[in-house]
Amino acid sequence: MTGVRQSAITRRQLIVAAAGILESGCKTTPSIPPPTIQFTRIPQADVAGSDKHDIIEGTVAGSGKGQQIVLYAKNGSWWLQPLRQAPFTKILPNAKWRNATHLGSDYAALLVNPDYRPPQNLKVLPAVGGPVIAVSVTAGAKVSPSALLNFSGYEWRARNAPSSRGGRNNSYSAENAWTDERGALHLRIRKNGERFECTEIALTRSLGYGTYSFVVRDFSKVAPRLTLEMFTWDYSGSDQNNREMDVVMRRRLGAPMVTARFVVQPYQVQSNVYEFNLPPGPHRHSFRWEAGQVEFATASASNLKRVVAQHDFTMGIPTPGVESARIAFYLPNGGPKDLAEGEVVIDRFEYTP
Repeated sequence: MTGVRQSAITRRQLIVAAAGILESGCKTTPSIPPPTIQFTRIPQADVAGSDKHDIIEGTVAGSGKGQQIVLYAKNGSWWLQPLRQAPFTKILPNAKWRNATHLGSDYAALLVNPDYRPPQNLKVLPAVGGPVIAVSVTAGAKVSPSALLNFSGYEWRARNAPSSRGGRNNSYSAENAWTDERGALHLRIRKNGERFECTEIALTRSLGYGTYSFVVRDFSKVAPRLTLEMFTWDYSGSDQNNREMDVVMRRRLGAPMVTARFVVQPYQVQSNVYEFNLPPGPHRHSFRWEAGQVEFATASASNLKRVVAQHDFTMGIPTPGVESARIAFYLPNGGPKDLAEGEVVIDRFEYTP
């Protein structure tokens, strides 16, 4: 009887084991979702095509080592963005990406391997396969009329997104920038509820080499620490410090005069900064950008022969890209004592090639 019982137990164990093998064989390995691209900031639609540009942003899920984003804007066919000589957009450690793009009716982002060589122009976007890992397409956005304004004969776009310029994560509102009946530009910092909102405007097109001038009314009565900055910036120019060149002014706490600076980035290099005191009154701030040289100057707006400061930079000068002239009025890094409302007026902006 013992042998019969053992034989029955053995048969039962074999059946259970076989069922386990069959069950494990039927199980499938969980599939990994393919990489995807999402847009988080979409430029305005421009069906006619133009030399205007804007910022485009997004995120990537599932990207691999060395992979990058390639951007296209559609103007009839698809055109590589932002420049033929700068065709790739880096993916940041937080999976976000950002760059400049010329405007189009639609926008496309491709996730590609390092060996991908993007064509400058395409009739049809490539399909996923080979070095192209993912493709995402979106129509251009409708722009709010309040985000655009005309100043000194140029179109400017007012910022609505937060920014950490100056070391503080400031909020911005397009309502804080407007022109009056004489065409002068007003920029303000205003408390809205529990938060302060700053202002920044940017030209919608690049101007390149030439002279950029800003006539600013008396800044000496603005609250201490509030900062006015007139500068160039290019989201596609990270290899050239974003092609940033600045005229910055603020009054330090307890200081009788405004402190101003001419800067060619990076500002951490001592020779890239020239600082001076700015007397009361309206002034014309300008910089002449040429190949290998930038010449800054500040003079009295009523008498340009009365030069307050002048300085030439000849090292680390960027070349033109997709930069735009910008004007920002913002709160610097600091504590509650630095929070204050304020307003500045820029009478005119001028550019000469």
